[in-house]
Amino acid sequence: MKRLYFLANTLDNVSQVSEDLHQQGIDDWHIHVLSRNEAGLYRRHIHSTHLFQQSDIIHSGELGALIGGGIGLLSALLLELWIPLEPPLSTPILALIAGVFTLFGTWSGGLAGITRENYKTTRFHDDIEKGKHLIMIDVSKQQEAVVRQYIARYHPQIAMAGEDSPFTLPLTRHFWSIPRHN
Repeated sequence: MKRLYFLANTLDNVSQVSEDLHQQGIDDWHIHVLSRNEAGLYRRHIHSTHLFQQSDIIHSGELGALIGGGIGLLSALLLELWIPLEPPLSTPILALIAGVFTLFGTWSGGLAGITRENYKTTRFHDDIEKGKHLIMIDVSKQQEAVVRQYIARYHPQIAMAGEDSPFTLPLTRHFWSIPRHN
């Protein structure tokens, strides 16, 4: 699965592309539009982005979990090795300590992430602020070439803006960045 990003200048363009993609077999669950004009999207029955695509809850929560889990494992290790307790702490207690730190990291990361825009769409911030509309289309490998060619041929006013995975992948370089816009 791949996410293709396109920028459109008007809601009419977005509406035309959405209708054409439906005819090509791509349903609403795979087309999302990020725009400042939510009311216009609603009136035209265009599938808008949801909270997880707009904000950075998932990414920041996962980042918090990784950091909290690391601190939790380090704390459990320190308790076990350098602080002599009689009787020594059992493995389930040490795992519980690490788990509490992980959950706290996830919670605090998610809270911080709700105030930021999604790290995958922050590169389009300035265009969206200027009134453009970001069309995100999730396609399979078989659909990708068809969608690219179809939009290039029938909708030249829609600009290809990039591609990415629709999933939050913690082992990529961009995962470790924090969005710059709030």
